[in-house]
Amino acid sequence: MKSRTGEKIKLTSIDELLGVVNEESAMEIEINRIHAFKDHPFKVLDDEKMADLVESVKTYGVLTPVLLRSDGEDGYEMISGHRRMHAAVIAGLVTIPAIVRELSDDDAVIAMVDANIQREELLPSEKAFAYRMKLEAMKRQGVRNDLTLCQNGTKYRTDVVIAEQVGESARNVQRYIRLTELIPELLDMVDAKKLNFTIAVDISYIEKEIQKWIYEYIRDTGFIKPKQITALRKQLEEEPVNQGFMISIFNSCIAVKAPERKVVLSGKKLTKYFPEDYSETDMEKVIEALLEQWKREQE
Repeated sequence: MKSRTGEKIKLTSIDELLGVVNEESAMEIEINRIHAFKDHPFKVLDDEKMADLVESVKTYGVLTPVLLRSDGEDGYEMISGHRRMHAAVIAGLVTIPAIVRELSDDDAVIAMVDANIQREELLPSEKAFAYRMKLEAMKRQGVRNDLTLCQNGTKYRTDVVIAEQVGESARNVQRYIRLTELIPELLDMVDAKKLNFTIAVDISYIEKEIQKWIYEYIRDTGFIKPKQITALRKQLEEEPVNQGFMISIFNSCIAVKAPERKVVLSGKKLTKYFPEDYSETDMEKVIEALLEQWKREQE
């Protein structure tokens, strides 16, 4: 491994922070030699929390080292610490404290997910791709806990292992992973809470071209109901549909309310039929009785 520039900094609590087994030390690494993890599923946003982090970095520096691995050339791949590095760049730093560890591709995926998955306020899309990446990495490593085939085809039930680690049910892990089958426009709607999570999971079983039509329908109407997707999936089991047919299916699922009819009888009209001492209630009772009699005669 090539020599690395920078002064080494001994850490006392890094074991807990990054899961280090043996004592490791951090070194200052040039930020321009670090690139993001491939297909990193967690978003780095310039929000209020990032602004606070930038101010902290300006005042105290980066207190917790990032975790890297060598890219085999003259650079490094970020495993954990994308937000810290983003803040460091904004703060004007040119180096960042880092621990460099030798990790296989699958170990790197698992470490990357584990370091980020416990964050608060994760978006559904972030969980979806994180769970999928970890699931696939663990399957390649041959994790075997159960030979039962689950609904989404996970042969060795690595979904159960992940569920236990992240505090979710295995069913929920499967459902989040299903979201990765959505087109980006629909997944953005899930993140923005414009598309119900359960409905989104049902839509994920529909081919991408039809998902585009569904997105356009939601965009134009502002809603989609579970029974509409259920009816569409049932129809797709029987025959293909085009966009127009899909819309007709959706429309047939919406109960059309009959227009409200209202008849107004003025007091002037009514008084000529009733004695002056009849109250409104008395008149209503007589009218209802006469209408009931008329209805019976019609039948």
